[in-house]
Amino acid sequence: MTLKPNSPEARDAAYHMHSYTNARALEKDGPLVLESGEGIRVTDNTGKTYIEGMAGLWSVAVGFNEKRLVDVAAAQMSKLPYYHNFTARSHGPVIDLAEKLISIAPVPMSKVFFTNSGSEANDTIVKLIWYRSNAMGKPEKKKIISRNRGYHGVTALSASLTGLVNNHRSFDLPFPGILHTTCPHYWKEGQEGETEEQFASRCAADLEAMILAEGPDTVAAFIGEPVMGAGGVVVPPATYWEKIQEVLAKYDILLIADEVICGFGRTGKMFGTETFGIKPDIMTMSKQITSSYFPFSALMMNDRVYDPIADESNKIGVLGHGYTGAAHPVGAAIALENLKIIEERGLVDNAAAMGAILRKGLDDLTSNPLVGESRGVGLIAALELVAPEGSDLTVGQLGAKMSGYMMENGLISRAIGDATAFCPPMIITEAEVKEMLDITSKSLEQLTAELIG
Repeated sequence: MTLKPNSPEARDAAYHMHSYTNARALEKDGPLVLESGEGIRVTDNTGKTYIEGMAGLWSVAVGFNEKRLVDVAAAQMSKLPYYHNFTARSHGPVIDLAEKLISIAPVPMSKVFFTNSGSEANDTIVKLIWYRSNAMGKPEKKKIISRNRGYHGVTALSASLTGLVNNHRSFDLPFPGILHTTCPHYWKEGQEGETEEQFASRCAADLEAMILAEGPDTVAAFIGEPVMGAGGVVVPPATYWEKIQEVLAKYDILLIADEVICGFGRTGKMFGTETFGIKPDIMTMSKQITSSYFPFSALMMNDRVYDPIADESNKIGVLGHGYTGAAHPVGAAIALENLKIIEERGLVDNAAAMGAILRKGLDDLTSNPLVGESRGVGLIAALELVAPEGSDLTVGQLGAKMSGYMMENGLISRAIGDATAFCPPMIITEAEVKEMLDITSKSLEQLTAELIG
């Protein structure tokens, strides 16, 4: 593709280095340039409109161009456009938000610490856990166990927690002391003749074996998404979380629930921890907290976590950690209004209802020879594609082809390997879900005709 000189695409390719993008391919082909959004749709600079089937990056819960969020941002900008929370400073929006988050927490929580992104929230909690271990006189208790294909961010420490190879390759990651155990994807990882519950038991046994091999006194915490997002929308097998929590309790290991994608309604409950009966010590959250109208994130911790940290800060005289933009008054005001919209409009229940329709429609596509599995929970789902017999397609090429057809047909999805992910805004209607499914079916037919005939 030849980029038109001085076009937005050519200028972008000339000056802008993108996240999660092949830099050389971008120089040649340029980006998709979006100009506006409304509801579940976005429009590019040619005037073509797409259903945003990924809610941006799993995140625009209330849809694009929600006037209430625009108005509250403008009002806060005109009142107190910025302030920090260093050295015992605060402001009304963040006080209200901290109180609100504690009040809706699915298990008892003590304090909220604010950050700017999911990566920073996960990075921060590892630092605080190390700080806590030192405060408790257990300097050896520092290791963190994550999972293969788990996604927890891209800062150096949170990328170490992430269990995806391309987040580690050429970055000299993961850091020592960050471990990865079995991915709970039954369709891919289950053994022949093994039931879901037997697979869940094996995952728990693998975790326990790792803890014993490392030494229980050296393992501080386990981190996991209730449902894995960027790892391919991996829904855990029956009894998985129950069995994992039994192992963690046995060895006095903290549980961190990464709610960055699952939180605020995505799984059909306010938090993914509620959907799967998880009782975490710590919860990290971002994305849907502001519908990504503002960079904002937070983590909640219970007294078991907080008290030793507070004591250590008292001993030292300060907690030497924080971010200039964290607890931002504009972000906090947007988050409060966003949560009001989610509650007032019943968007958690809508996510459950529309998700059931979406998943039924995807299930109906599994008769296609290119479909290996349909999976999901609430309003997050994936269609796993498999290459036809004798194909020379490498992993990821099939997913990329499917994503290309879908974009041509007016639906933005995300290819994760050969899985096509779906995570539309939670305001989506039944008619819009059916429109998404029609486009997906048409795109799958086109791909099948290309590869099989």
